[in-house]
Amino acid sequence: MDGWRRSRGRQGRFRRANPAAAGTRPKAAVARRFPAALPCQSSEPLMKHHLEFEKPVLELQRKLEELKTQQAASGLAVSLDTEIRVIEGKITETRRQIFSNLTAWQRVQLARHPQRPYFLDYARLAFTDFSELHGDRLYADDKAVVAGFARLAGRKVLLLGTQKGRSTKENILRNFGSAHPEGYRKALRLMRLADKFGLPVITLIDTAGAYPGIGAEERHIAEAIAVNLREMTLIEVPVIAAVIGEGGSGGALGIGVADRVLILENAYYSVISPEGCAAILWKDRKAAPQAAEALRITGRDLLRFGLVDEVIPEPLGGAHEDPAAAAAALRAALLRHLDEVAALPAARRLETRYAKYRAFGHFTEPARAA
Repeated sequence: MDGWRRSRGRQGRFRRANPAAAGTRPKAAVARRFPAALPCQSSEPLMKHHLEFEKPVLELQRKLEELKTQQAASGLAVSLDTEIRVIEGKITETRRQIFSNLTAWQRVQLARHPQRPYFLDYARLAFTDFSELHGDRLYADDKAVVAGFARLAGRKVLLLGTQKGRSTKENILRNFGSAHPEGYRKALRLMRLADKFGLPVITLIDTAGAYPGIGAEERHIAEAIAVNLREMTLIEVPVIAAVIGEGGSGGALGIGVADRVLILENAYYSVISPEGCAAILWKDRKAAPQAAEALRITGRDLLRFGLVDEVIPEPLGGAHEDPAAAAAALRAALLRHLDEVAALPAARRLETRYAKYRAFGHFTEPARAA
């Protein structure tokens, strides 16, 4: 059938192919297959997302805009600069008061903010030369887990983590950041590769949890996570983990066994979501704020319990207010801890990592009255 090809019509007829176009691909098709923008950069415009506790700031900002509009539209020689400066000062002070006294539930809301930087944003802002690798060599390529080689301040590393989407289409592609078994097996395959070539491993965690669907259970999601927990304790190269948003249960821990565990100021790390805890203990998901306080899932609490090694400060208002500054703080913390861990001999590093996790879960009980 040289020179002919089957049409895409339902009838299955043949039509002559254009010889001049043989071996070529339309530019539009190439552009669709290889988009110029990063996957984390959605083409859909993002609406400004405001949280309930930000309302006092929004009201002041609305007054400020009204004053600026009046001053620009007025033909009179009346200056409102003094009033504008007063309101700007009030906005700064109100923001400082709000974000310096956030509750656990408010930090959970910030961790889930739709404009918060995701894995691929940090890969672009805090790292260079990121080159993604795909597939677990067993079943499929899980788009919820992204991994590849990159440079951190010139140092070659393996960078991997969970990626959410911003638009509906991207969230379906990334499965809302919830990994399948093949995602954890891909991560382990590449961590073993990094261990073989002596490259440090850096993981960025942002997931509500592993995918709990039937397909994931059929392909042994629990076994995939359990194997990662075991094997990550045996990797000889330095491993640094950072929770950049949500750190949910085994889905986060499956790539979170590390020499050092860092957490951003408004991220959380928990065995269960506040809503899930509320549904079990209070029989009502509306008790999520109360559950968030009881779970002690914020960076400050986790640092006090020794479950994380550092809380990385975020820009005022959250990482989404200044992603570049948040990425710079993350990069500085990663470099500092990576230098400290890399200075240890491999055997000592493994012993320290093992002892770190064996020490978790200690508690004391008050003495009972006689």
